[in-house]
Amino acid sequence: MTIHQVFATVCSLILLTLSGGMIAKSAEINEPIQPLKLRQDLNLEKVNLGRSLFNDKRLSRDNSISCASCHDINKGGVDQLPVSKGVGGALGTINTPTVLNSSLNFRQFWDGRAASLEEQIDGPIHLKHEMDSDWPTILTKLQQDQAYADLFKKLYKNGLQSENIKDTISEYERSLITLSRFDRYLLGQKDAIKENEIKGYELFKRYGCVACHQGVNIGGNMYQLFGVMGDYFKDRGNITTADLGHFNVSKDERDRHKFKVPSLRNVALTAPYFHDGSAKTLRDAVRIMAKYQLGRNMPEKDEELIIQFLQSLSGELPVQAKGEQ
Repeated sequence: MTIHQVFATVCSLILLTLSGGMIAKSAEINEPIQPLKLRQDLNLEKVNLGRSLFNDKRLSRDNSISCASCHDINKGGVDQLPVSKGVGGALGTINTPTVLNSSLNFRQFWDGRAASLEEQIDGPIHLKHEMDSDWPTILTKLQQDQAYADLFKKLYKNGLQSENIKDTISEYERSLITLSRFDRYLLGQKDAIKENEIKGYELFKRYGCVACHQGVNIGGNMYQLFGVMGDYFKDRGNITTADLGHFNVSKDERDRHKFKVPSLRNVALTAPYFHDGSAKTLRDAVRIMAKYQLGRNMPEKDEELIIQFLQSLSGELPVQAKGEQ
């Protein structure tokens, strides 16, 4: 084995142990990636109310943007921009992560500063370059909507309150689970993906991509240094505060340039890639990962096969998430 293969193997063993036991809980499928399962415990009334609020622009100061403005579920749960636009056209500082399957992440945001979906909602609500609002202002607006007031009174003893708004939006976000052809393949439907996609998956494992992208969400369950095998930030230049990653939260020098590993589910839909939006295409992203995370110069034919595998990870939203009857 080469030093790169040894590194990938060791990382896989360590990181899979740290990934919340996802694989151990699904021992019947002997793969580093585990299939999704739809949530059966969702409160559909909360899901429906949360969907309305997710799309309600009154959550922003000037009533110009909603959660869905940056997290379009029809665009892979993102807006497909390097950075999102907030109120007044203000630009964000980091690429918008997908909301799809986000309930499976062990932390929220690239730097992991939020421990839950509910806590995450406070971020964009208050940031000046995003929604630039606050809960008293939002409650004043929504209390004038009798339909909202009645629905919250029905679902919660204390009615329309900020914590209940966050609860309903989070319940909606928990419904955004996207079962893919690859999930069907893992569950035994061997013709669910094509031969080249299977070859791409084998390469994905062989190169060691599964050291970070594994488990149910194919990522989202650990932090990793961006630049394991090369100094990405020195080569790119123009380092910003957002580039510091989890260091901004922990203040631990060991966390500098470490980020929550993103999920690869629906990755074919969510360009541009990385926290800085620097990779415009999926091929760009694969090449950068090969260079800086694996220390490999990947042949073009292998890139193409891995890309075909990644395309098989795009999934469909369940009916309750779309609001269809």
